[in-house]
Amino acid sequence: MEKKKILERFLFPSVKVKQSDLSKAMAGKTVLITGASYGIGECVASGLAREGTTLLLVARTEEKLLALAQGLGQTGAIIHTFSADLRKEEEINALFEYMRLHSLEKPDILISNAGKSIHRFVYDALDRFHDFKRTMALNYDAPVQLMLKLIPALEERKGQIINISAINVLLAPAPGWAAYQASKTAFDQWFRCVSPELKARGIACSSLYFPLVRTRMMAPTAAYQEMPAMQPEQAAQIIFRTIIKRSRIYSPWWIFPAQVFSVLFRAPWEYLITANLKKKNAKGH
Repeated sequence: MEKKKILERFLFPSVKVKQSDLSKAMAGKTVLITGASYGIGECVASGLAREGTTLLLVARTEEKLLALAQGLGQTGAIIHTFSADLRKEEEINALFEYMRLHSLEKPDILISNAGKSIHRFVYDALDRFHDFKRTMALNYDAPVQLMLKLIPALEERKGQIINISAINVLLAPAPGWAAYQASKTAFDQWFRCVSPELKARGIACSSLYFPLVRTRMMAPTAAYQEMPAMQPEQAAQIIFRTIIKRSRIYSPWWIFPAQVFSVLFRAPWEYLITANLKKKNAKGH
């Protein structure tokens, strides 16, 4: 356990922002956070609430949202919550209507954090096309729909879009992650394509390529439990720094050598994976 903690400190060094800098950056701002009820979203909401901002917290779990809002309301921030399944277009439209009715239709910052992770090999998914549809709906369709609606307001406010992405999209594809990696990569490409257009209109665009983060999203994958992971509080601090600096990108310090390895050793990597899967298949039969 101690070795893992040491490795985590090495791979994911802590980032701390000055509270005064964050307070200055957040003064009078309205922030929309998706996936706000747990993990990274909850930590970000808690940190920003202390700055007296207006927060619109969006997630599926209404009870958790209300409990979170009740606790954060004591900080002096104005907290709005909206329960929605962002995989459903009509519920996103209902969110827009809520924003209009409560004068929240012009946020300064959109933190696109909601996401779905799924690990399933293709031979276990031959009759589960719905897994791919649901994953794409949340990881790609939903943020595109949100941004298309909010871009004019963000331009007016000279605002910022922060996309919580994953290092997976920067590395070689891995078996079992087709639905997740395809959906995250699709939105990453979309966001990178439109970013120059948005920046030309004064909107800051930030892509944060996080490694494994110790949230409930990683819980269903047993192999992850013993792997080093970033804490959600660390991820929140990186997001706060991104807000302060309006920086373009974050990725772990070691991502470049990992990318080089992915390119140079793709063929032997795929050979080893295929050989391992053949062994598992043979044992299964």
